[in-house]
Amino acid sequence: MLAENVNVVSQNLEAASFFQQGVMRYNRKNLQGAESAFRQALQLDPNIALARTYLGNIMLEQNRLEPAVQEYAEAIRLNPNFGETHYNLGLALHKQGQSEAAITAYRQALVINPTMASAQYNLGLALYQKGQMEEAIAAYQQAVNLDSTNADAYFNLAIVLQEQGQMEEAIAAYRHAIKLNPKNALAYNNMGSLLALQGQTSDAVATYQEAIRSLPKNAEAYYNLGVTWYNQGEFKKANSAFKRARHQYREQGNAEQANKIEQLMQKIAQIQGQKQPQLSQTSPAQTPVNTKEQADPEDIPFSLAPVLFPVGESGE
Repeated sequence: MLAENVNVVSQNLEAASFFQQGVMRYNRKNLQGAESAFRQALQLDPNIALARTYLGNIMLEQNRLEPAVQEYAEAIRLNPNFGETHYNLGLALHKQGQSEAAITAYRQALVINPTMASAQYNLGLALYQKGQMEEAIAAYQQAVNLDSTNADAYFNLAIVLQEQGQMEEAIAAYRHAIKLNPKNALAYNNMGSLLALQGQTSDAVATYQEAIRSLPKNAEAYYNLGVTWYNQGEFKKANSAFKRARHQYREQGNAEQANKIEQLMQKIAQIQGQKQPQLSQTSPAQTPVNTKEQADPEDIPFSLAPVLFPVGESGE
């Protein structure tokens, strides 16, 4: 998000001096002092586009979004060929909720600088928010092509692929995200759910267990692990996982989900009770429990938890 410095920003030496002071103060996080210096520079030379860009950056960091947009727009009027200003304008517009305008700004930044990975990343996020899924996938793929270390881009790519039903591709993207960020419990959780839905039970179980190791209070992972065991007829293991999930949901104050799990545990108790041998010959015979029928995945949906990272989190 930082504007680049250049050797000559103005033929007015005093204006150039104030500009350099502004840059130094900005880099030291003295935003108030930097703003003052940049404004003094612009009083002496109103055509310093980079001073406007820096002012926009200051406003953006202070969450003064409308003034930031105005400063970036003026900077672009003075110098439309600086890609980073278009990108930063996109960030400000995006934070304002103006996704369409942000998309335009990100795309203009990429016209000027096609290798700007952060612009591709945030373009993907804006397109996703507009429901333009195929274009979002393309943007995220470009982002990871430009920066193969961006775990957030792989994670968000996986979410969009998952929502589009491209399960194998989504699993591959989650694997990349996890390799780059082994602490991303959500990636483990989502990947485990996809593996379970594809019938890859042992891989799903291992993935949920890794999610729990990554985040021991991961209620969703315990819940999904329980669902996986339940669907395999492993009711004792399922019950143990559900107990952990119920505890974590109660700790979170999520009474609704805790009650839902309580009902599942009661259902397990009923199933296990039906499996007990009949003690009385006069009691009606019990129909054997078909665990596959009891364990319809649609009856107990997996708790997929796609969460997109905030604007710009991949790095500006």
